[in-house]
Amino acid sequence: MTRHLGILGHSAEGAALCFRTFCRLGEEALGEHEHPDVTLDCISFARCMPAYDRGDFDEIRATMEVSLDRLAEAGADFFVCPDNTVHQALERPGRDFPIPGLHIAHVVAGHAARAGYRRVALLGTRYTMDGPVYPAALGAHGIEAVVPDPGDRELVNEIIFSELVKGVFTDASRETYRKIIQTLAGRGCDAVALVCTEIPLLVTPESSPLPTLDSTRLLARAALDVAVGRRPMPAWRGGPHP
Repeated sequence: MTRHLGILGHSAEGAALCFRTFCRLGEEALGEHEHPDVTLDCISFARCMPAYDRGDFDEIRATMEVSLDRLAEAGADFFVCPDNTVHQALERPGRDFPIPGLHIAHVVAGHAARAGYRRVALLGTRYTMDGPVYPAALGAHGIEAVVPDPGDRELVNEIIFSELVKGVFTDASRETYRKIIQTLAGRGCDAVALVCTEIPLLVTPESSPLPTLDSTRLLARAALDVAVGRRPMPAWRGGPHP
């Protein structure tokens, strides 16, 4: 028996990549054309953008709860959210989510720790790079989180919102990210965490000056492991991660 995964979508490109990766990994684990049941629910990104601009993560959490209720009603046993930024909202206090979930930052941090990394660069939205989620998750493993300089943070954020979430991936933006990663390598980073779920569609391991931590695909693999029983069911139901 396998467990039914619910994907809590937020930005379409990241949700789609997580869905495809989960299904492909399922076929590898279970056989041709096989994968565990999976349901994707995605409220449009536009619904939350005004709240992001106001810094109102409680309102964003309430919007995500609508999707989580629908995933539970569809029969999902657990969920993942392939969007790093929205985890600031999911960590806000509130009612317990109807189903438990894997926390993307803790999946990435656990992988980084097992790989032996000690100083990890972060590339994501400005909310993620400036926020507390990844420093806390990595710090729990004794790993230092490092962000780009302010000007580079603005470049990373602008490319995400003007291009990546719209499915636009250009060589010029890839080269911009490569240069920023090279600068972070010069600051002593031993890996770079791609903690906007669209960035792995632009920056591949081959194009990066540092080893990459692909948050989207790491989350999809962890979800598959839960679904097929190779990893225990998660216990987190929102709020601060235990």
